[in-house]
Amino acid sequence: MTIFRGPPTPYIPDDLTIPQFILDSHHPTRPVRPHGIPWLIDDVSGTKVGFDELRARSNGLANALKIQYGIGENDVVCVFSSNHIDYPVLVWAAHRLGATVSTANPSYTTDELVYQLQISGSGIIFAHPGSLEIAAEAATKAGISHDRVIVLDSVAGSPYKTVPEMINFGLRRPVSYVERRLEAGEAKTKLAFLCFSSGTTGKPKAVAISHFAVIANVVQLAVHHKIDDPTIPPEEARFAVGEVCTAVLPFFHIYGLIVNLHFALFCAMSIVVIPKFNFTDFLASIVRYRITDLMIVPPMLVLISKHPAVKNYDLSHVKATWSGAAPLSIELTLQVSKVLPNAIIGQGYGMTETATAVTLMPPPQRLGNGSVGTLMPGCAAKVIKQDGTLGGVGELGELVITGPNMALRYHNNEQATKETFVDGWVHTGDEVYFDVKGEMFVVDRLKELIKVRGFQVPPAELEGHLLGHPYVADVAVIPLPDDYSGEIPMAYVVPSTDVAARVRDPKEAEKVKAEIIKYVADNKVKYKWLAGGVEFIDVIPKNPSGKLLRRILRDKARADRAVKAKL
Repeated sequence: MTIFRGPPTPYIPDDLTIPQFILDSHHPTRPVRPHGIPWLIDDVSGTKVGFDELRARSNGLANALKIQYGIGENDVVCVFSSNHIDYPVLVWAAHRLGATVSTANPSYTTDELVYQLQISGSGIIFAHPGSLEIAAEAATKAGISHDRVIVLDSVAGSPYKTVPEMINFGLRRPVSYVERRLEAGEAKTKLAFLCFSSGTTGKPKAVAISHFAVIANVVQLAVHHKIDDPTIPPEEARFAVGEVCTAVLPFFHIYGLIVNLHFALFCAMSIVVIPKFNFTDFLASIVRYRITDLMIVPPMLVLISKHPAVKNYDLSHVKATWSGAAPLSIELTLQVSKVLPNAIIGQGYGMTETATAVTLMPPPQRLGNGSVGTLMPGCAAKVIKQDGTLGGVGELGELVITGPNMALRYHNNEQATKETFVDGWVHTGDEVYFDVKGEMFVVDRLKELIKVRGFQVPPAELEGHLLGHPYVADVAVIPLPDDYSGEIPMAYVVPSTDVAARVRDPKEAEKVKAEIIKYVADNKVKYKWLAGGVEFIDVIPKNPSGKLLRRILRDKARADRAVKAKL
């Protein structure tokens, strides 16, 4: 029986909450942060926040929440905000009181937020000023009184309490709560977060994540990357003390929450908190703050490799880019390496259900090869083939994974839990294989594979290949129904600036499409050819974590075909 295993499980404390681990404790793998290195930097204002201020603000807010609302064990607090310098303060304050945090996408509609509030059982909403109107409407629909909606910053004429007001209130009152030290092993079951999965197979599900799982993943990452290892030359060290990391990935998403926020702070890095992604502003921030480490997703790397504005910025100081949430092809990796020749360009694999990373590019490797790296310490994986047997090296099948960082279940969803969480193993729904070196390659989502006359065509493979064409700025491949083949691949392409004007002419557009189709035909087996053709589109729809929303494109293709059929 083939089970692929990572290195041994490191020491992971099981009696601490997340703020106790981050703010109050030391771990053998944790580097010491020298005085003067800020924890957080606000991208817009340049304000720097250090340890003492973060700890005091977290404690002050916890005190206010206890006094004013009686927040305590197992209550649920919803954070409905884009990235903000007080985001970790909100999280750690709730955790100090034994409460659970539900992180919500600030671009949600009212009904989407109502759904999350009801599923999670949230009783308090922290809202960013830009999301306040939606938060107030959702609170009304969910039966949450408006005095339990708290805005992160002051809003002119607003009747709502603000986080700074509450922090000041809490710091000026005697401490009204006793922070509990967990029993040995209790952190493994004590809920820290209800993070909602992307919902590619229906409505989003609330993933129940323990304090232990988050702490475990931080420690796993530290061991995997050999943080603070004195034998590693400074120029090769990953996530080194005092380096500066982007925080443009949304904190409500598991990658931003655990890896970008908690792990980077654990490593004694400074995090530049970026509330909203704008590419040219992002480039300016990299230069202004001398950012060394970019935690990003493939669509951002596409821009780095192809956007004409990049040449106006000196990015030579960038030491590393770390990609997740969607596949990073070898073709795109090589393109980015030409723009960032001094940088490590790596990727990893994880899910909300695995409380983030289970594989990552191992040191001292500096350039990804299309794999998502090797298994993290303490993780084990099985590859389940179509016939239900276990796959060995080089064999394709569904990834089933376990480790100390696994989520517990889907909250209040017994049926979905039974399907995904089985005896401590998480069924991912992703088709993968391992090579002889233990590196894992993700082929695609099993439910997104295109079936052409019985052959499986991974959309991600074709997308990675197409991004290597100079006419392609971005791309998504979807299946079209076909009477003969069952399904055939079709590509939606965002044209590069080189041909954007040219494709406005219908005749020229057809020539460009033909060249793109030929580019695939010249390099791929016939059943992978773009028999469904190419269509140009202004933008590829994606969710906030960078995953392609193929469903939207499938619906568009279906509607377009219906219109053509009537003509």
